[in-house]
This record gives sequence, C-alpha cells and structure tokens, in this order.
Amino acid sequence: MVAQECTVDLNKPLVFQVGHLGETYQEWVHQPIVSKEGPRFFESDFWEFLTRTVWWAIPTIWLPVVCWCISMSIRMGHTLPQIALMVAFGIFVWTFLEYTLHRFLFHIETKSYWGNTIHYLLHGCHHKHPMDGLRLVFPPAATAVLCIPFWNLIKLLATPSTAPALFGGGLLGYVIYDVTHYYVHHGQPTKRIPKSLKKYHLNHHFRIQNKGFGITSSFWDRVFGTLPQKKAAEKTR
Repeated sequence: MVAQECTVDLNKPLVFQVGHLGETYQEWVHQPIVSKEGPRFFESDFWEFLTRTVWWAIPTIWLPVVCWCISMSIRMGHTLPQIALMVAFGIFVWTFLEYTLHRFLFHIETKSYWGNTIHYLLHGCHHKHPMDGLRLVFPPAATAVLCIPFWNLIKLLATPSTAPALFGGGLLGYVIYDVTHYYVHHGQPTKRIPKSLKKYHLNHHFRIQNKGFGITSSFWDRVFGTLPQKKAAEKTR
C-alpha cells in the first residue's frame, strides 16, 4: 500500500496542516515564498491576532522596562560606569543567546506532527515566508512569558543590586536584535555595516540556511565555525 503524499493548502490556516508533512516538512519549510503578505495561521481571530506584531511595538513596550530595570540598580547605589558595564555584559550575553537559540532550537530538525507544528510556530514560518512583515519580531505576549524564567535565573546568579541592570542589558540586547532583524529584511541600508548585515542574513535565508546564525553580528559564527563560505571560495572547489 503506497502512502499518500501530504500537501499544504496555502489558502487555509497553516499551523495545523504542516505537522502532517512528516519527514518532508524540512524540505518544504526551507523553500521560501517571497511575499510581504503572510499566510493565515489559525481559524480563530484571537489566536491569529497574537501571531502578528508590528515592529515598533517591540521598542515601545520593552524600552521602558529596560529603563526601569536600570533605574533599580542605580537607586541601589551603583555608579553610571558600573551600570554601563552591567548593561554591556547583559547585551553580550544576549548575543550568545541569540546565536544558540537560532542554531540549536530554531533550526532543530523535526518530523513528528507536533514537532513540525511547534517548529513552524517558532521559526519555520519565518523561513517559509521571510518577508512577512508582521511575523518578523517576537510577539510581546510570548516574550513576557519567557522573561519570567530568565529573570529568576539572573536573580539566582547575580546580587540583588546587579540583577536588574544585567536583566535590563539582556532585554536591551533583545530589542536591538528584533529591530535589527526587521530592518535587515525590510530596510534599504546605504551604509557599509547595515548593508553587510542585510547581505549576511539574507544569505542565511536564500543560500546557506545551515550557516550564518548571527543576526546582529557574525561574531559567534566566527567563534563556532558556522561562518558561511564566500561564493568565490565555493566556486574554486
């Protein structure tokens, strides 16, 4: 008996369809559809609303939280140079988290129904529809939930007076990441560094999807050997 091949109807809500793709999901999800109009995820208007986020919501919601966290450490007696170091360290830790989440969680290979479904919600949808402008940044409701364990972990590892600034630095790193991610997809940079970031990330989407996991920089790709090869180097092989 020959198994019937599963197909996806892009005109219907996608989330509960993709799980049926099984082992073919990975190939399907890494064949991008370039369109600024994203697909519908859910039948429910409520759940659909939660999957769509305008980019400016990220700094609007989270920068006040960053400022509040930093002010807590200032009120506990830390000097501005100390605060700057803590915030910078928090941002640095975020860049490592950005890389590891992207490489080991967002690019995990799945084939089960629920594995495919969860992966599509986390990151697969972005690779399938990379120019969907309302699904480029992380929904604030999900970010708020994830902040709770990270805040508790920092409180466990740091002192009461340094924890808020460290958390604020990490959260600031996240804001920089999400805004940068939106910009490299939809911005039209003219300066060298932004143009390089855009080229680097779009290369990850459209040429070598198992390399180039950094968004805000290629630093950790260089450290861990996941820097994509130049086209010229590949042609000489």
